[in-house]
Amino acid sequence: MPVITLTTDIGQQDYLVGAIKGQLLSVNPALNIHDITHYLSQSNYPQAAYVCSNAFKFFPKNTFHIIILNFFENISQHILIAKYKDQFIACPDNGILTMIAGQKPKEIIAIDISQQNTFLQYTEMIAQAIGKIISGKEFNSVGEPIQNINEKYPLRATLGNDWMEGQILFIDQYENVVINITKAEFEEHRKNRKFKIVFKRNEVIDTINNNYSSVFEGEKLAWFNSAGYLEIAINKGNIAGLFGLQGFNEKMQQQNVANQNKWFYQTVRIFFE
Repeated sequence: MPVITLTTDIGQQDYLVGAIKGQLLSVNPALNIHDITHYLSQSNYPQAAYVCSNAFKFFPKNTFHIIILNFFENISQHILIAKYKDQFIACPDNGILTMIAGQKPKEIIAIDISQQNTFLQYTEMIAQAIGKIISGKEFNSVGEPIQNINEKYPLRATLGNDWMEGQILFIDQYENVVINITKAEFEEHRKNRKFKIVFKRNEVIDTINNNYSSVFEGEKLAWFNSAGYLEIAINKGNIAGLFGLQGFNEKMQQQNVANQNKWFYQTVRIFFE
């Protein structure tokens, strides 16, 4: 039974998610369709990539992942379908593909949507293309092979001899804060030195814990979550709301000095001793 996932920014207040599922089932009633989320932020590609990449890796081979994110950011004549790690990703050509993969996949096809006008006409083209691939049609014959695509890449921590600075990648529903620093990156740069995790100028955590129960209720903690990323939190508290922490915004970084104070609410620095 072919598996399909849906990840979008369109919410679930209207009929669109149901309509897309109907289009897919009309192509192949045996499809097994799963929702990842329908509440991605249109402007936060790093957050979307974090959610998608860490969910997709748990799905079986030959799963089709449909991503609808900022679909109308730019006028495009095509949508993309890529082979990536024995799975397929279908998405707009707006940079989200390389954000998720961390590289440009070797096999990518473009599906022509130049004759379509509405959102559901675009998703119908995705459904039909996936149906052809499932039925056994040669991948490169379903669309036009393409190499020149819009490329964007995940945020990386900046490094100094005795420090590293990461950006706030994701804030979950409990307002726990995920930083774009993996355990491997942390340990490689740490080199067994003592450390201090500093946020909002003077808030400090100097221990890595195993889980939330490692500290008393109301205490701050840092740990590496199930995705392997550094996370700071308060046991049974809301660290983002309490300290005014915000998801990193690249557009804000490019704006004038008047907004520089917000930098302290979007980044976390680690000092090594």
